[in-house]
Amino acid sequence: MTPTPDDERALSFRVKWDGRFVAEVAKMSPLRRTTEVVVHRDGGSPNFARRSPGRTAFHAVTLERGVIVDVEFERWADKVFDFAPASAGAVSLKDFRKDVRIELYDASGRAVRAYRIFRCWVSEYRATSNLSATGGTVFESIRLENEGWERDLTVNPPPTAD
Repeated sequence: MTPTPDDERALSFRVKWDGRFVAEVAKMSPLRRTTEVVVHRDGGSPNFARRSPGRTAFHAVTLERGVIVDVEFERWADKVFDFAPASAGAVSLKDFRKDVRIELYDASGRAVRAYRIFRCWVSEYRATSNLSATGGTVFESIRLENEGWERDLTVNPPPTAD
């Protein structure tokens, strides 16, 4: 059965690190990777350019959620930043990297896809969105630099009855 746009709208997702799911993640930017194009000339054909793959880059992932009681975003972001004066201690970068798991679920709550994102760390923490006295939702977000991701092929949608 081919997925329809309605099936895609019914997807939900959960984010997991340190062995547990993170509360209330509402939005995630796309998982993206790009590979540089290296242009070179072939010695036997100097008038034509050849193209080959170069380095691959994995783009940062942004997670966003409403401001809630859970402090996991801020706690992780604080691993690379300490507001205390230098005389009070230094930031320990010992455990600032984490592997993250993203799980996607269909409308009936079945896992249909999962991704592992490797060696992530927080390069940007936003404690609030724009604030307005007339209301609106306040969001916090983190931007995760990473060293790659892969699909977990052990998670597959269950077969559908046609």
